This record gives sequence, C-alpha cells and structure tokens, in this order.
Amino acid sequence: MMNTKLYKTVLGLAGELMNAAQQQDQTSFDSLYERLKALCIEHENTEKDHPVQWETLADFTDEFSGALLIYEKALAKATVINAKDYMSSIGYAMATMHVELGQTDAALACLQAAQVSANKIPDKALKAEIAELLNTLQYGV
Repeated sequence: MMNTKLYKTVLGLAGELMNAAQQQDQTSFDSLYERLKALCIEHENTEKDHPVQWETLADFTDEFSGALLIYEKALAKATVINAKDYMSSIGYAMATMHVELGQTDAALACLQAAQVSANKIPDKALKAEIAELLNTLQYGV
C-alpha cells in the first residue's frame, strides 16, 4: 500500500510536469523532474518506496534508454509487491518504447508479461491496449 501523502505528491508533480510540457516550459519541466527524481531517490528501499513513483519518473524521462532503465526498476518493485496493475501498465509502457526503438522481440516479451498480469486487474482499457499492440506486433493486425 502506498503512502497517501506520497501518492498525492507524485500525482501533483505529474500534473505540473504535464502542464510544463504542454506549455513547452523546459525550465519548469526540468525543475519538476528533478524534484520527482529526488523524491524517488529519497524513498528508495524504504517503506515508502513504491512502483508508482518510479513509473511516473520514467513516464517523464525523455530519453528512451533512460526511461527503460527506470521502468525496469519500477517493474521490479511492482513484482516484489505483486502489484498486477502496475506490472501491466509498466510492461505496456516498456513495450511501446521498445517498439519505438525497433526492438520487436523485447516489445513482445514485455507485452506477453503485461498480458499475464492484466488478467488479474479490472482495467479493461489497459487490457485492450495490451491486446491490440500484441496483435499488431504478432499478426500485423
């Protein structure tokens, strides 16, 4: 279970990051990103460490290779606590990045693992996105 105060902080930073990105305010974006990164590092390997903070950091990481490393950390943390919803969303995000990088085999592996995790969650939209991308990569459909 995630600390409520931490969750609200991460959610607030994500909203501010989105606003900065939409306004193309790189200075604010960079500052907010560093605050989120510092928050992740501060809580790493403590009782407040949670995959959502790492997934959020990865979501706002511009460089795909850097984002994939952060997603891997988030996935490992989600796996430890058996958080199927995070395992599914992180796996899907990783797959989309692998697709962008032309790494189809890696994307398929991420999607297949995400699909297994998604079988245990109620989020129908995420399940559909995973299935759709999986079908596209496997069958060109």
